[in-house]
Amino acid sequence: MSKISLILAHPDLGLRRQIAAGLRPSPHIELIAETHDLMTTYTAVEEQEPMAVLIAERLAMLPEFEVMRALFATLDVRWLVIKTRSVTGAALPASPWDKRSDLFAIDPEVPSEELIGTLRSLTRTARRRGILPEPPAAPSLPGGALSNRFILLGASTGGVDALLTVLSYFPADCPPTFIVQHTGGGFGESLTRLLDRQCAAQVRPARDGERVDHGQVVIAAGSRAHLHLAGGAPMKIALRAGEPISGHMPSVDALFTSALPGAPRAVAALLTGMGRDGAQGLKALRDAGARTFAQDEETCIVYGMPRAARDLGAVETSLPLPGIGPALLRACATPAPASHGRMTAR
Repeated sequence: MSKISLILAHPDLGLRRQIAAGLRPSPHIELIAETHDLMTTYTAVEEQEPMAVLIAERLAMLPEFEVMRALFATLDVRWLVIKTRSVTGAALPASPWDKRSDLFAIDPEVPSEELIGTLRSLTRTARRRGILPEPPAAPSLPGGALSNRFILLGASTGGVDALLTVLSYFPADCPPTFIVQHTGGGFGESLTRLLDRQCAAQVRPARDGERVDHGQVVIAAGSRAHLHLAGGAPMKIALRAGEPISGHMPSVDALFTSALPGAPRAVAALLTGMGRDGAQGLKALRDAGARTFAQDEETCIVYGMPRAARDLGAVETSLPLPGIGPALLRACATPAPASHGRMTAR
C-alpha cells in the first residue's frame, strides 16, 4: 500500500508538533502539511488533495467548517477530529454536523501506533470520486428558445450540501441563477470554487455591475455587501453596502426583494438555515407572481428559514431536497408572462 498523504490541522503548535513527531517515522504516513486555521487548511486540502486530514475539534466546530466538510466529501478525503483537551469551564457547543457526517474523534494522547492503525483502516478503500450524472437539457420554451425565467436561492446552516445537491441537477445552459449563502468572511471564494467544480453550469462570485446570462450562477457569500438584481438583458447585478438585513450581510431578503420588479419571471427557493432571513422576501415574491419553493423539514439540517417562510404563507410547495432542483427547472420550463417592468431575462 502506498503512503497515506496526510494534513495535520491544529492551532496548538505544541500539540501539533507532538502528533507530527509520532507520525513522521512511520513508513505508512507522508505528512504533507501542517496548518493552524481553517482557511489555511482548506487551501492546503484543495491544492494537495490528501488522502486524510487530522483536524482539531475547535476547528470542526466553526460554522465555516461546513464548507470544509463539503470539500472533504467532494475529494473523498477521510478525516479524523482531534478531541479538545479537558479544560475548566463550559463545554464546547454541540456541532450541527454530528448526526449527518462521518465525524468521529480521537484522543490527543492516543499512541502513535494506534493513530496510524486508525488512519490505515480509514483509508484502506480506494477513493470514490463522485461522477456527476449528466444533467438534463435546460428547460426551453416552444420553438426551442431558452427559458425566459431566472432562479433565486437562499440558504444558511446546512446550505453548502443543499446547494451542491440542487445545482447538480442544473444543465450547462441553466436559467440565470442568483444565490445568497450565509458563511463566514473569507470562505465565499472557497465555496464558489467548490460549487463550480461540481456543477455543469459556470459558478462565479457576485461582482458589482456584471451581467448574468443562461448557464451562469452567481453567489454572494461572506461578503460585506448585499446582492441586488438591477434588471436588463442579460440581467445586471449590483453589490450594495449598508446595514445587515434580517441580521445578515449579505441577506437573502435583500436579494429576493430586489427581484420584485421581475417577480412574474422569478422562480425562488429557500433552503435549510437558522433564523428568518428570506421569509419576508419570499412572501413578497409570491404575492407579486413568482413561483416559490422551500426545503422540507425532514431534509433540512436546520428548519428555521423554510419554516418561517411556510408560516408566512410564502411557500407554494415544500419539497425534499432532491426534489428542489428538478422542480425549479420544471417551473422555468413554463413561459413567464411578458414583462412590462424594468427587469427582464433574455
